[in-house]
Amino acid sequence: MATPKVFFVIGPAGSGKSSVGKLIARRHSAAYIDKDTATRRFVELLLELNGDDKNERDNNSFYQEAIMPLEYASILDLAGENLSAGNSVVLDAPFGRYFPDADYLDNVRREHSWPDAELIVVHVRVDGEALRQRLVSRGLSRDEWKLAHWEEFWAAQESRKCEWRNARHVTFDNTMDSADTARLDQALEELG
Repeated sequence: MATPKVFFVIGPAGSGKSSVGKLIARRHSAAYIDKDTATRRFVELLLELNGDDKNERDNNSFYQEAIMPLEYASILDLAGENLSAGNSVVLDAPFGRYFPDADYLDNVRREHSWPDAELIVVHVRVDGEALRQRLVSRGLSRDEWKLAHWEEFWAAQESRKCEWRNARHVTFDNTMDSADTARLDQALEELG
């Protein structure tokens, strides 16, 4: 049996992680796990029970400190279950908070009891103005803070560098309006 792969599809909100992640999942017959889809309902309920706006996450310390770690633990557990069944996995989530920790992936393997898997980090990039326009166009409540504080949000995105070791890294420029299958395949092939 071939060693399963885990594709960490990372990038800011609106960068096109979902489009890229779904293309990868189709190409590799992998399970596709989107953090927002997997956790949105319980996140919204927990925020409302705490008396918070269910859409305010960027500027909400309760979400940042109590809920967000549970979201990531949940999708990493789901990935582990799929890996144990021999399935490759695509994880679609920003992961930005965890970028500075060079040992993050080793810790994930250990803490979530992952079997052997090939780890591939797909950095989805997009230029700032294209990203801002996408956030405006999609009109989601959870993007209001980002748009209202655009300079602060974009500066934070630009300064985040993923330091993760023990994985292969590929960068995919997704500034175009839709993910280009041929360009994505080429980027993945460049991994070897």
